[in-house]
Amino acid sequence: MPSEHAISEIEDKEALNTLRPVRFTDFVGQPKTVGRLTVMVASARKRHAALNHILFSGPPGLGKTTLAHILGKEMGVQVHVTSGPVIEKAADLAGLLTNLGEKDILFIDEIHRLPRSVEEYLFSAMEDFCIDVMIDQGPNARSVRLTIPQFTLLGATTRSGLLSAPLRSRFTLQTRLNYYSKKDLQSIVLRSAKLINVPMDDGGALEIASRSRGTPRIANNLLCFTRDFALNANSPFISKSVARQALEMLDIDENGLDELDKRILLILSHQFQGRPTGLQTLAVALGEEPDTLSEVHEPFLIQEGYLVRTPQGRQLTPRGMEIIKAQDQSQGWLNW
Repeated sequence: MPSEHAISEIEDKEALNTLRPVRFTDFVGQPKTVGRLTVMVASARKRHAALNHILFSGPPGLGKTTLAHILGKEMGVQVHVTSGPVIEKAADLAGLLTNLGEKDILFIDEIHRLPRSVEEYLFSAMEDFCIDVMIDQGPNARSVRLTIPQFTLLGATTRSGLLSAPLRSRFTLQTRLNYYSKKDLQSIVLRSAKLINVPMDDGGALEIASRSRGTPRIANNLLCFTRDFALNANSPFISKSVARQALEMLDIDENGLDELDKRILLILSHQFQGRPTGLQTLAVALGEEPDTLSEVHEPFLIQEGYLVRTPQGRQLTPRGMEIIKAQDQSQGWLNW
């Protein structure tokens, strides 16, 4: 029999799964992308055909996987989910494609990490709905063409520049998901709070939204921690002050900067005196992996105007210098 702790973890996982919107009408934000997808779905229904292939790009946590499942729901088809690193050879891809049903959706996350040899098999699958499979080896080797059902390939990538040009050109729609506004995130937080039965006012939702780095996934994660904080503090609902206390415990300030963000800005300002600094040097100074800095933290810092990438290295912007000066004067970050 599972322990109470195990049961609690299962319930929390199920609750988080319910936070995903299942229809376009429930999805908040990304109006341009949703508008384009709505047109494609309506057309595919009228033609009684599979959706055309679609490529989603953008930072993690903005809703690429959620939109894939919404498309499956709107089309009334099954969504098969996999990721680029899992498909190591052509046989893996052939197994996935031959198991698809008519008009099904194959969603490949991190599609830019597909091996080039596997990419080439996708070309004929996307255009002609067939694949060529080699049988036997040596003198007895022969190619057999397999017909596969008409399907939709949904690709998701955080680094669209790493996709080969031939693969990218085979997607009918290439659409980028952008960071969310505070207003949209506030709506998402309020919706999620209602789904997991957490009383919350607009001020509490806005406080969480303001510190969520423009990302719904982060907003929902912060909401769950704030819920735990409120329960522990015996607070009847999540107000602005309760949310602020919870997020300060996580070292997330009013600008959405976490501990490592602050250390990046402080080291660039104090240790390197604002001079351009190479990524490897900055990573060594911070004791972090370069990929963590370039893929997780830098996009937000650049988006918010605190940091720029130059040919000489990473450098603080005037806005970045201003926030450092303000924190130094208030003694706010000196303990970092």
